[in-house]
Amino acid sequence: MSGKIRYLASATLLASASTAHAQAQDSSDSATGTFAVQEPVAEEAPPPDQSSDARRTFTPQDFERFAPRNALDLARQVPGFSIREGGNARGLGQADTNVLVNGRRISGKSNGPVDALGRIPVEDVVRLELVDGASLDIGGLTGQVLDVITRNSGRITGQFRYNPIIRSRGVPAQLLDARVSIAGGGAKTEWTLALENDANRRGNDGIERVFDASGALIDTRDEQANFNSDRPSLSGSYTRIAGNGNVLNLTGEVQGFFFRNTETSERSGTIEASDRFREFERTEDEYNFELGTDYEFEFGPGRLKLIAYHRYEDSPTSSQVLTTFADGSPPTGSVFLRDADEGETILRSEYSIPALGGDVLFAAEGVRNFLDITSTLEERDAAGILQPVEFDGASARVEEDRADFGITYSRPLTSNLQFQLSSGAEYSQISQTGELGQTRSFWRPKGFVALDWKASDTISIASRVERQVGQLSFFDFIASIDLNDDREDATNADLVPQQSWVFEVEASIGLGTFGSLNIRPFYEDITDIVDQIPLPGGEQAAGNLPSAQFWGVDGDLTLLSEGFGWKGTRFDLSFLFTDSSVADPLLGFDRRLSSNTLLNIEGDLRHDFSDSNWAIGSGFRHREQALDVRLDEISLDSNSFAFAYAFVENKDIAGLTIRATVSNLLNQADRFERTVFVDRSAGIVDFTEDRDRSFGTIFRLTFEGSF
Repeated sequence: MSGKIRYLASATLLASASTAHAQAQDSSDSATGTFAVQEPVAEEAPPPDQSSDARRTFTPQDFERFAPRNALDLARQVPGFSIREGGNARGLGQADTNVLVNGRRISGKSNGPVDALGRIPVEDVVRLELVDGASLDIGGLTGQVLDVITRNSGRITGQFRYNPIIRSRGVPAQLLDARVSIAGGGAKTEWTLALENDANRRGNDGIERVFDASGALIDTRDEQANFNSDRPSLSGSYTRIAGNGNVLNLTGEVQGFFFRNTETSERSGTIEASDRFREFERTEDEYNFELGTDYEFEFGPGRLKLIAYHRYEDSPTSSQVLTTFADGSPPTGSVFLRDADEGETILRSEYSIPALGGDVLFAAEGVRNFLDITSTLEERDAAGILQPVEFDGASARVEEDRADFGITYSRPLTSNLQFQLSSGAEYSQISQTGELGQTRSFWRPKGFVALDWKASDTISIASRVERQVGQLSFFDFIASIDLNDDREDATNADLVPQQSWVFEVEASIGLGTFGSLNIRPFYEDITDIVDQIPLPGGEQAAGNLPSAQFWGVDGDLTLLSEGFGWKGTRFDLSFLFTDSSVADPLLGFDRRLSSNTLLNIEGDLRHDFSDSNWAIGSGFRHREQALDVRLDEISLDSNSFAFAYAFVENKDIAGLTIRATVSNLLNQADRFERTVFVDRSAGIVDFTEDRDRSFGTIFRLTFEGSF
């Protein structure tokens, strides 16, 4: 989906945060099944890694009581481990996920590890290994990395999921959320294919109040909003391992995204001469596709891997606001249309050879990115008729050509200490068309040093220091307008990618029969951080500030009831605590990074009854974030305390797994507060807004099965 995306810290750090509240309301698992087909007998799977870097090994039988139907179900049950989905890395050189399949990275971005694992049936999974990332010849991997070892079963297997949702207020039923996939192959090949619609029907309603600078109530608004979307997609993969060890991987996905957002507001007060009705509507009809391939083969004393990747997206969007008056006055409002085409093409080569008592990886990558936007703005005149308005900088093209070179060296220093060193640099040229367009070139050093220490059979510690180059959002270069919140950003062609020093330590602690704990403190020192900055003429836009700091700790805790004397109960807790500091460009004092996640906690409790197909469970999600700071306003988009749910599940009803879930048991509400200033530097307030919207109770049925 197109939109303005700002990376306030590195993708690696932020990706560990749990899914946002809206996703928590609507997430669901996949399902699988099989039927026999005559196929060649599959090859034997590789034996388990017996070296010191192998931490823990799991088999599908270890998670049998959870009725897993695919590799994703298994990965989600690995104690103390969370999948880092990634997809925001700069190119393909820096691994930003922590999942491998048969020791190989997944050559996709949006079609990443969650999609790939969801297409692999549980029958094809031999085992799952948690290994030390620094022991692998893959730049960017340290700490816990999950390697899913598969072997084609010699059958065509199928899986499906259907996930209808009904909400108690204000939202149509979600009846089109479903997924079906098949997988097969032979002795040397594996293939998967999935057809899915990720549907979403959300909404809320409530009262918004507006106050003047003295705190007097000046407007009351009875509002209702709906956010409806469908994301149909067809994705797949193909792998062939030749008799000489050459490996071919293909991945692909074609996807649509259809989004409709409406908000109605009945308004009364003293701001206007009469009561009025305001309606806002935003639409998006996106099409995108992604293709990735890599081929690995023996070349001289080492192995050469050639990688190609391409992604294209076309996203026409529209937004309009219309206000009509009870006294018959001419309507007011605006219409903003934008068509965004964007793409990324990557060619990469990696050559690995044994050397210097370890392994050396040489890598070179070329990337071309572009964003081409055409926009129009119309506003209603005094007679209520739409008239075109000049909007400078809203139509432009941004391109980046980038070359990246690096060398990674890894070797064991002792039987329980693994070392990895990477050094490299990138050259990029960024150009923008339009009145303020220009072309600029940059050299950026990058690299890291990492140590993985297996302190004991139950404790592993991974440390890492890295120089990172951040990924720019090209949307930040181009002028845009938010009609719903009356915000406008000018064009800024002077943006540069942020750079940062990242320091992190990850400790993985096995608790025996009690479970496991993974904890990771981190600190990031950032230069050229992207935030809102003032521009000449009084405008504002996304731009670079000299420096910022970002720090925190995240982790995963799994507790098993077996250590406490009974069977069948499991509690999983994921947590993220962060803070940050940046000098405000307008007032100069230190504040937090805008909209940065401060706290994210997810807890899930499940009990599977012995000698039964029944299971019950519950969970909660709670999130807090920092203020969103602009030059003329401060706002906070938040929720009341904790989103909670409970479920009951039967793992075999005519071969199906059926789960019934009731969510939002604590009646969580969506909240928004905003203070708009006449002059923020002088502390002169124009008005404040405060709203509280409810979204009711959510009832979900999930059907998973096989064919």
